[in-house]
Amino acid sequence: MVTEDIREEKLSKPIEDFFISEGYVVRSEVEDCDVTAIKEDVLIVIELKKNLTVRLLSQAVKRQKTADLVYIAVLKPKKIKMNSNLRDMYHLIRRLELGLIWVSFRGDKGIIEIAIEPESFDRKKSIGKNKKKREKIINEIKSRHKNLNSGGSVHKKLVTAYREQSIFIACCLKKFGAMSPSQLKKLGTDSKKTSSILYSNYYGWFDRIDRGIYNLNAFGEKQIEIYKELIEYYYEKIN
Repeated sequence: MVTEDIREEKLSKPIEDFFISEGYVVRSEVEDCDVTAIKEDVLIVIELKKNLTVRLLSQAVKRQKTADLVYIAVLKPKKIKMNSNLRDMYHLIRRLELGLIWVSFRGDKGIIEIAIEPESFDRKKSIGKNKKKREKIINEIKSRHKNLNSGGSVHKKLVTAYREQSIFIACCLKKFGAMSPSQLKKLGTDSKKTSSILYSNYYGWFDRIDRGIYNLNAFGEKQIEIYKELIEYYYEKIN
């Protein structure tokens, strides 16, 4: 996140003015803390940086050992877009229970924007908001029969539950010849996905040779050969 060429010290003045206006006693550069503010025994520490970095987050987390509330104050980029990277950074800041203050300037006038307040992070609430995503992960785990992917292999063809089912269907068609979805389901293929896998033919492995009857084509027969472990598993299953 590139910002204009402004010295970090310039960020301090608008931060100090804001907390003074809120009734805090403000002092800068106290025991390695950039800016401190205290009111009725509530101690706030604000760490300043021109850019939002992991180092700044680490520094701010250390301040949580002594302060009640910790903010990070960062120079606001002229062009800021709430994309996935910034959303992830916001989530991390909230997860660390830090506050975020954007600082910008109009001429010599400093303007601050409190983007995130330092609040306790409710992890159960966060999981609740992502219930569908959690269920999708659990269902995917339960629907896979072999662990054929390596962690971090995002650029390779992943063996998903959908691909596994496609391979299972392909194995049945290769062994017994052309079949209907209902016949395949009797062999154990997924009762909900079999018809849609054949109809959509996402991988191009299947041919419809008659109404409701499908076969494994030569391309599909060649493609599934790279999944030898799964083929052995499913052949044993349908024998």
